[in-house]
Amino acid sequence: MPAPVISVENLSKRYLVGHRAERTLDDRHPNFRDMLERSVRNIARKAADVVRGRQVVQGDAVEEFWALKDVSFEVQEGEVLGIIGRNGAGKSTLLKILSRITEPTAGRVTLRGRVASLLEVGTGFHPELSGRENVYLNGAILGMSRAEIRRKFDEIVAFADIEKFLDTPVKRYSSGMYVRLAFAVAAHLEPEILVVDEVLAVGDAEFQKKCLGKMNEVSRRQGRTVLFVSHNMGAVTSLCANALWLDGGSIRERGATREVIGKYLSRRRSGWRQFVSLAEVPRSQQIKDDRLRLESIEWLCELPLRHGEPVRACISFATRAPVSQVTVGIGFTVFDGARLLTYETDFQEGYRPDLLAPGDYSVYVSVDALPLAPDIYGLDIGCRSGDVHALDHLAACSQIEVIGSPKTPGYIVREAAGVRLASEWSWESARKPPGEHVEDLIPLASNP
Repeated sequence: MPAPVISVENLSKRYLVGHRAERTLDDRHPNFRDMLERSVRNIARKAADVVRGRQVVQGDAVEEFWALKDVSFEVQEGEVLGIIGRNGAGKSTLLKILSRITEPTAGRVTLRGRVASLLEVGTGFHPELSGRENVYLNGAILGMSRAEIRRKFDEIVAFADIEKFLDTPVKRYSSGMYVRLAFAVAAHLEPEILVVDEVLAVGDAEFQKKCLGKMNEVSRRQGRTVLFVSHNMGAVTSLCANALWLDGGSIRERGATREVIGKYLSRRRSGWRQFVSLAEVPRSQQIKDDRLRLESIEWLCELPLRHGEPVRACISFATRAPVSQVTVGIGFTVFDGARLLTYETDFQEGYRPDLLAPGDYSVYVSVDALPLAPDIYGLDIGCRSGDVHALDHLAACSQIEVIGSPKTPGYIVREAAGVRLASEWSWESARKPPGEHVEDLIPLASNP
């Protein structure tokens, strides 16, 4: 087996965090002697830190914080590894160490090939230089010759779509323009290892799709290695065959992406919320009509939901002006954003009420037997007027789990997400002759 492109062995990173001592009543009105003594103590401690080669920390007390602790893993050539975890889990620290931005406290990292990193907006760019000059600067940092950069230059500009501003200093770029150019440079200058943090979330949906396609091409067609950190489980699922879950600075799980993400999302199974407020959830910029806003969804049944069992929920919303032909709906999606199941109010005899008075409203949905197979799903909630006019829409505003029930066959639990609908089937041993019934051709044993 060939040597791994990335090898991480017992990697740890420690930070020193300063804390100011709790102030007493006397501390709020210190005399000159108290202030002088405190200043002398702080100066002496900082001087000792400098002599010992330690990090100099502000504060009266110093605490150790381990952002990473004994992390070990390997990544093979051409592999796309997704790295997931909560904020503060150590993801960005790991990428900074792999990108040689931060030194580890302990452990060893072996990289076989050039690394291109996209960690923060504007990383590696000189604000006073133009976009054109920064392309050549980044290429030189990656070890590319001027001729190599020139050969890729037109592709980079076309991908970033910033031709009009190519000779403008990048300090005048928007965050989206920054990201487009930075990603284009990192992906096109042929690094052996591409490291991408959540920074892609700055771009619009079309650009994110474009970037995912490029990373897919870089890994599968060109055999390069990609490390991808994201909170977007759909993007991780569509791009990465394997995933690594960091939790509290240590590896919690490593394996096939769907399995790791499933465990990550269900880590707080007992914490699924019956009531989910929607008021503060970010809305799509495409929603221009503010006459109606979704406010909450409340599950009126036991959580997690159960396959084949009844489900009931209440969706509440408020209007500030009259709205005609209103439809409310919920949808269940898998990790990659694909919609599997939708329930809408106008499925019921095409009923779309006109809400003539501003106020608070609620609609209830009841399902006799939930057809979703056991898995973790994203919940979309939306409202429209008529056939196509969007009033409000919240994509993946919440996560919901469906588990098996006594009605669920065991093999369904082991399979990928899907919708299982009741249907009628009949059996026959061969093509049925005209006028003959299937029961005459093949005896079927009845279930005990």
